[in-house]
Formats: sequence, C-alpha cells, structure tokens
Amino acid sequence: MLAAVCLAALAPLAQAQSVSPDTEQAPDPLHALPRYPTLHGQDLVFVAHGNLWRVSRNGGPASRLTSDAGEDMLPRYSPDGQWIAFTASYQGNRDVYVIPAAGGPARRLTWHSDIASSAPERWGPDNAVVTWTPDSRSVVFLSRRRAWNSWIMQPYRVPVTGGQPSALPLDRAGFMTFGPDGHTVALTRILRDWRTWKRYNGGLAQSIFTYDLTSHALTQITDWSCTNTQPMWFGRKIYFLSDHDSNRRANIWVYDLDTKQFREVTHFTDFDIDFPSLGDSGLTFQQGGVLWVIDLPSETLHRVDTTVPDDGTRTNPRLADLSKSIRATDMAGQADYAIAPNALRAAFSARGDIVTVPAEHGAMRNLTRSSTADDDHPAFSPDGATIAYTSDETGSQQVMLRPASGGPARALTHFRTGYLYGPLFAPDGLHLAFSDGAHALWLIDARGGDPVRIATDPQMEIHDQAFSPDGQWLAFSMSLPNQQRALYLYEISTGQLSRISAPGNSDSLPAFSADGKYLFFASQRQEHLAVAENETNVALLKSTGLYVTTLSRTTPSPFAPRSDESGPAGSPKPQPAPAAHDRVKIDLYGLADRAVKVPVEDSTIVSVQTAGPGVFYMTQPPSLLDGDFPGEKSALHHYDLTARKDEVLQTGLDNFALTPDGSHAMFAREHKYFIAETKPKTQAHEIDVSKLRSWVTPPQEWAEMFENAWRLERDLFFNPQMNGTDWQQIHDKYAQFLPLLGSREDVNWLLGSIQGEIGNSHTYAGGGDMDDLTPPAPTPLLGCDLAVDEATGRYRIVHVLRGDNTRPDYRAPLAQPGLAVHEGDYLLAINGVALEAPTDPDSLLAGASGPISITVSDRIDGAKRDVLVDPVKSELSLREADWITHNRDEVGRLSHGQIGYIYLSDMEALGLQQFMRQFYAQLDKRAVIIDDRWNGGGFVDEIILERLRRVLIGMGTDREGYGMTLPNQLIAGPKVTLINHYSASDGDMFPYYFRQYGLGKLIGTRTWGGVRGIRGMWNLLDGGYISIPEDSLYDLKSHWIIENHGVDPDIVVEDAPADLLRGEDKQLETAVSTLQAELANQPAALPHPPGWLPAYPPGNPPDTHHD
Repeated sequence: MLAAVCLAALAPLAQAQSVSPDTEQAPDPLHALPRYPTLHGQDLVFVAHGNLWRVSRNGGPASRLTSDAGEDMLPRYSPDGQWIAFTASYQGNRDVYVIPAAGGPARRLTWHSDIASSAPERWGPDNAVVTWTPDSRSVVFLSRRRAWNSWIMQPYRVPVTGGQPSALPLDRAGFMTFGPDGHTVALTRILRDWRTWKRYNGGLAQSIFTYDLTSHALTQITDWSCTNTQPMWFGRKIYFLSDHDSNRRANIWVYDLDTKQFREVTHFTDFDIDFPSLGDSGLTFQQGGVLWVIDLPSETLHRVDTTVPDDGTRTNPRLADLSKSIRATDMAGQADYAIAPNALRAAFSARGDIVTVPAEHGAMRNLTRSSTADDDHPAFSPDGATIAYTSDETGSQQVMLRPASGGPARALTHFRTGYLYGPLFAPDGLHLAFSDGAHALWLIDARGGDPVRIATDPQMEIHDQAFSPDGQWLAFSMSLPNQQRALYLYEISTGQLSRISAPGNSDSLPAFSADGKYLFFASQRQEHLAVAENETNVALLKSTGLYVTTLSRTTPSPFAPRSDESGPAGSPKPQPAPAAHDRVKIDLYGLADRAVKVPVEDSTIVSVQTAGPGVFYMTQPPSLLDGDFPGEKSALHHYDLTARKDEVLQTGLDNFALTPDGSHAMFAREHKYFIAETKPKTQAHEIDVSKLRSWVTPPQEWAEMFENAWRLERDLFFNPQMNGTDWQQIHDKYAQFLPLLGSREDVNWLLGSIQGEIGNSHTYAGGGDMDDLTPPAPTPLLGCDLAVDEATGRYRIVHVLRGDNTRPDYRAPLAQPGLAVHEGDYLLAINGVALEAPTDPDSLLAGASGPISITVSDRIDGAKRDVLVDPVKSELSLREADWITHNRDEVGRLSHGQIGYIYLSDMEALGLQQFMRQFYAQLDKRAVIIDDRWNGGGFVDEIILERLRRVLIGMGTDREGYGMTLPNQLIAGPKVTLINHYSASDGDMFPYYFRQYGLGKLIGTRTWGGVRGIRGMWNLLDGGYISIPEDSLYDLKSHWIIENHGVDPDIVVEDAPADLLRGEDKQLETAVSTLQAELANQPAALPHPPGWLPAYPPGNPPDTHHD
C-alpha cells in the first residue's frame, strides 16, 4: 500500500460541466464512484475502488473495511446489523464472504467455482449475495453451481457460521427480499441485472412476483413490458426498480399491497438508478455518481456526500507485463505483427503500444509508449527504416509513420471517423494501401497527400490487397452479387479499376510474382465432394486450389513443357525483380483465360504471398464448428517455380509474415512467436517477449478505452443513425464519469452503460486487466450431489451424474467402470481429511489438482474404501445430459414412444452436435419436439431447419419389403418447438423461421428478442472488450423483425415453480398433448409397399415392353 492518502469527494454529476469529445478526463482526487450501497441504522456500506467502505448516513469521511486486491461487490447488512455479507474475488475464486459490521477479517462462506473459468460480466457474478434470512442466521445468494444451463441462477442459503449451502425451493431466481412473515419473498424469476441493454422490452424483461417458500404459491405483481427488478419489501409496500416511466429511466417505484396501486417514487431523467438495496429504515442506491438514501416510511430522498481516503493502489502508474497483451491477429483474422526486412526484429502491438523486439540479440523498444492511445497494425517499410501503424492518438483512427529506431510520429491520414486495418507498403515504399471497417480500400502516398478511395465492397471488408513489384498496380478481391469473389486490378497512375476474374469462379488472395510476370491467386474451383457419414448429403472439402496467370499475353506459362535443347521451347528462367524504373506489363484482355493451376494439392488456402522465384501459401485443415479437423495441421508451403517443387516449411502455425526477399518468415504458434528461414526442416527460433514491460497509467487507459469504445460503435454499428440516439450527447454525458473511476470493474460498468444507451441487443463490455495477481484456485468437482444425513452428521451421495463416458466432454467422475460408487453411499473423507457437517465438502476440494482420493462406505459402520477419482472442472455438461435424458424419457412415457425429443443448448457447435446426436437416433418417431428453451444462440439455425423442412415425397422398398422414405433421413410427422424467455439470438431466429416455414406451433413464452448480430468481441487496449452489432434481420415486407420484442408463442404456457418442484414441466407436457392431437388425424404408419404383382404402375399394359 502507498503511504500517500487522497480524499475523494462524491459529488453529483449534474453539477459538472459538459465534456467535449477532445477533453482529456484526468482523474480528480476529489471524486470516486460509489456502487452497491447497503444501509443499516445510521451507516452505509458501499464499494469504491474495488473495496468496501463505510460512511455515516449523514455523509462525511468514509472508512475502509476491506483492502484485498480482489473485487468486492454486493455488500448486504444482516437484519440485526451485526454482519456484512458480500461477494468477493479472493483466494483465486469468487465467493460469499462475511465480516463483522464493525470491521474485521473476512471469512469465506462458499467454496464452489463457476461453471466457466471466466464467465462474462453479463451473466452476473456467481455466488452473488442478494439478501439475508430474516433471523440474520443465513446469507442468501445466487449461484450456477447446480445449473444445467448458463442462463440459470438458483438461490441458496449458507449459515453465517459456515457449512454446506442449501437450495431454496425455487427453480431459478433473480434479486429477492423477505416479507414480514419470514417465509414469503418478493423476487424476480429472471436475472439480467448485469445486462446493460436499456429500454428493453423483450421476453427476458423482468417482472416482480411474491412467492411463498412454504406453500410455493406464486403471485405476479407487475406485468409491464419493461424492466422491473430488485424488489425491496418494506411493511405493506414493495419498492422496486423500473424503467416504466415515459423517459424509460430506471427509477424507484412502489407497489402498495393493500391498495394494489403503483407509484413512481423517484424521477431521475439523466441516469438510471444503479443497484438499490433495502435497509432497516430506508433504501439506498447510486445514481449519477452519487449515493442517495430514501428514508422510510417517509420516502424522503437525500444525497449522501462523502470523502473516500483512497491510497491509489488501483489508479497509480504501475509496471505492466506487455507480453500478456500482444495481439496476434486483428478483428479480420489477419496477422497483427510484422517482421523487419533483415529478419532481425519483430514488431508487435502490445497493450496499445508499438514495440519492436530483437529476433535474438538487442534491446526491446517501445516506440509509442503511451497510455492515451491504442496503436495497432504495425508494418515495416521495405527498407526497414520506418514503421507504419494505426493509432487513435489524434482522437480518431489514422495511419501513422514513425522511425523504426525511435522518433516522432507523422500522421499520414486525417480521417474524422472510421476504423482502419493494417497498412501495406508498396515494394518501392512510395505508397501504402489499407482498408477500413466501411468496406473501402484506400491508397495514400507515403510522402503526403490525401488518401484515394480505390473501391468499396458492398458486402464484405477487403483484406487481400497486394502491390505489384514496381508499386504501380494493386490487386485485390471483392464480393459479387452471386456471393462469389472476383479479382480486381487497380492501376495507380491512371486510377483505372478492372475486374479480371472470369464469371462463375470465386477468386481471392492475389499476389504478383517477384519478377512481375505472373499473378498468383487462390480459387474455389475443385469440387471435392465429401459424402456425409450419417445421411444422403455431401459437403465441399479442400476445394481451393492455387492458380497462376501470365500478366502479359506473350509470357509463356510457367508450366510449359521443358526441353534441354536450345531454342524457344520451355519456360523462361525466373528473372530478378524489376528495378524501380521497370514497369510491370499487364495485358488485361484475356488475363483470366491465361490462368493455369499450380500443381499443388488442393486444400483450404488462407494466405498467398510471393518473394523470390516462387510463392508462399498457407493451408488450414478443414474447419469443424469447434476447431480444426483431427489429425491435420495448418502448414506454410513454398512452391519453387524453377524447381517446380512444393515443400512444407512449418506446421501448426496460426498465421505468418514474410520478409520482402522471402528469406525468413515470422509466425505465431500456440501463443508464441517464431522466426525461421524459409527452408524445409529449418528449426524456428522463438522470439523472447517475456521481458516486455512498460509503465501504464490506468486512468489514462480507461479514458482511452472509453473514447475508443464510443468511436467503434459510432463507426461500425449497423444503423448509422444509432437507433435514433444522439450519440455525441451520450458521449459527453457519460464522459463525466471518467474522473470517478477507481477500478477496472468501474470501467466495465461505464462502457456497459454507454453501450446500453443504443437500446440494442448484443452490446456487451467486459474483461480487462483487473491487476489481481492472485492465481486462480478453482474447486474441482466429483460429479455428484451430497446431502447431510441428519442422524449421523455425515454426508451421503444422493445423486451420481452419469454423463456419457464415451464422450470426453461428458465424462462422469463417479460413473467410471469399476469404481462402484453408488447413490446412498457415505462420503467419509476427501484426500484423507474427515468430512462431516458442518464442513462444506467444497472447502476440502478448493484449489486441489490431479486425482482426488475419497473414502466411501455403503453403511456408516461398514467397511471403508478409498477410491481415486479424476474430477471435472465443471458439472454443467453432466447436469445438462441428465436433464435431456429425463425429458426424452418423459416424452417417451407420455406419448408411448411415438414422439421424439431434441434439445438444443445453443446454435453453435454444441447445439449442432446435440441435434446430430438426437435427430438421426429418432428417425423412427412419428412426431418430434424441438426444445429451444434456454438456447443462447449462435449461427446454425438454417442448417437445422433444412433437415426439419424435409418433406416425405415417396417411398422405396427392397426384396424384404422394408419401406424406405424419400428423402432417406427425415421425421415426416408433426413438429412443435418449445421456447421461453431465454431463447436468444439465433435461438430467437430458429423458432421465428420454424413458424415461417410452416413446420409447426411454438409453445411456451416470448423469447429474448435480439437478432442484431456480432462477429465477435473487439479488443480494447488492456485486453478488455466490447461488441458491435453489425447486421440485422428484416422481413420480406421490409420491416424489422424480432428485435426488442422476441417471438411470441402460438400457445402460451408459463412454468410455475410449484410445478417444476413436483417434477412437472407444463410446457413439455403441452407439447406432447399438442402433437398427440395432431397425430390422431394422421395415418398410424407409413405407406406399405405394393404387392409384388402386378409388377408395374397402374395403367401400364402388361404387354408393354421398355427398351
């Protein structure tokens, strides 16, 4: 801790002046951002600078309660005021902790890890404290510990004295508080409070309910199509947070249980209220950077001014390890590093700085060294003296030039808006080409002048531009209306743009030969049809070949027949690259017709570059949805035109960069970087980046990331009118928070808040450098549920997760052959430590690694056995498999085996794998239920819908009289799809088009309502991220669809906690009954084969002969 102490006064942003886009917001020592306040008596506890602080209800200096490097959140006073429970990232995990209200050491109450090692912020924190039981004896928190889907948060209670947490009788929940009777709670059944989408009206919009934990009676309080959350029950009134007013700002509302009337209590119009909580005599919240208290029952609102004596641990300059922040690729998948022409240095973008590192010997240089700019996309000039890169140091992205040995930068461009990709030098160094996020390709003179827009691709960005060796031509590809790609040539001296690809082909990745005589390119012209293993279908694999065309009509083919005799026969020997005054001669007419195939194996070619007497190209294995094809590796090839020989130089690389003479290549492999000579069997030398360090100033980085995130949305969001918002005004308003930020979590809150103002799906913010050096210490899991045997105080195994041990992702630790561990057995010890209540079993597993030794017995006084178990990191897949199996069995039971059941977790690799696994195994069913509930989305809906759309058009048979359908693989009967509030993104699209195709009814509740897609997360300077929706759906009447509403079911069926606790899934039962009603009107079997005679179709005379 630093000795210096500063006072940070919490002041309302309403008093701050407007901030211009160019104003640098330095941290103000008189400000801090207070979050998650809690109240008891005359004291408030809140989070600032990542720690807990206490202040008088009347304001004044705050005192620090915690000082750990982890992030604290969600403090809650116990009803008796003796304890403060909170969620914290301590000891390598995020758990529930408790401290005495007067201060003291924190005591850990939970030991269970999240279902994902790094869950995104929008999920909400695992082990999230929400309230206390009325007797102050237990903390109530939300956890995904037994969830079978990442959407699901379940409430648990854990004794303040410690012990195994126990589940409340609820299938899921969000925030809650207890009513005066002690057994009824006010709650939301949905947790989306860390999702930042403002003015949200979709199916996941929260409602307030009351729920009796004893009788399981559920009563809905609000039914507004907006956000209603964080209920606070005080006497006969339930206060809650809602954006129901005309401004759609989140304010405090109240519901009177006696009069049944609603009333808005606060009326803020500038910023939303953030995470209110209820105390013994009031409620408190943060709004506009200020702490507020509403006294109860008077409902008097007043501001709490306080000072926070923070030591600057999270905000002072510090030395950062840049090696953890190197960007290997940019958002387009292009290599984001460069190799010097002499192969002696490499350039990287690391934590927003351009750094060069020696290949082996020499000093590391940080050329830009700044916390106020995000510098990216380094590129060496051909002579190695200059580095070009992109930077936002001027307030917008520009192409910059800087001496490679160090020195001042020069802005080559002066754009006001736009996102720029990496610059490419011409071989003579006189020009640079670069593309942007608006699908344009630009050319600029390295000596100065205005950039020239060469072309704009209406469908996709351009990333394969290549200069001719004389620097006078630029080749690249663009997409066509037929969804193919075509090659184009641009002559710099005349500005003439010519398409050179022949119709019907898809060409890309052009590269001029070093002697200026040929143009290499990749093209999908080889129809290698791979037959599907599970159905009558094919897919194109390794369809791309390498091709070359002569630029001059008089140049012979590089593969013309050779002869040892003198004379004109044979191809000419490669000539040296043309000098600067030698012009490359191109005959555009007939250029495509002169193309021939380079005799190399067809593959998936992802990069083509030229140098010397040949061509370098990189291939990748056929892509699976979740990785590369097993047993194959990516490879860097070199084809020598003189020797007419193809050789593999390196394998297993992610991408590569080449020196101009082709003598060396730099490449990335498994998060490491290498330089190697471009010769077969050459040992690559690893570049040592471990010593990359630089001083960073967190508040400056936070301000840069705020500006960058705002610009990225402005320049790339699919709607240039930003959904009707005043984006500049939003920037200026939220920029006022910059001086208040005290931790990286504060930054994510701010970025999420400004993203949310767009009022759009898929606007996320998260990640970043939390500056917590504590190594992760997850808790390994045994794959079972335990319960205390009250008679003995020992733990018994009440349920063993079976999974599927034939599939690695579903390996079940206790269901392995030969272990003989059964439900009902006692678990007596873990790793030799006796286990008995109230010890939490997870506490004996926390931080353990490798096999776990457990001691079990089938009787408390029976023989003990030590069993060695290989644990799992997460039980999510095992619990999901349990849930799917239960539902499929239940559907089979209710339908007497007539109806199939298919569950889809998402619309990505996992969901499609599940579909393949379940669809083909149930082709014998007469009908099928597609369960799209809790589907997190993806991109494979049309692949699945294509199979469901197959129509029975005919039958076939064989000598044995077996009836076979045409097409072969289909479920011909009726279908329904189950949906709920958590059917999201592509999980929205699937049911929408399921109904549009006329496949069947939708049953359940309205879906999430988010169909404006993203291509991934955009990295920020310190490794954090935001997302940018770049496309949207509309219908054939030119109307937007689904967004911010969702897909309505044809049959509405809510799922009540009481039903689910009884094991009754009303939505699933309705799906079965609906299909049974439809099956009653259909034939019970497929058409049987006709009799053997007559042997021909009806009306065919028996004496007719067919030749």
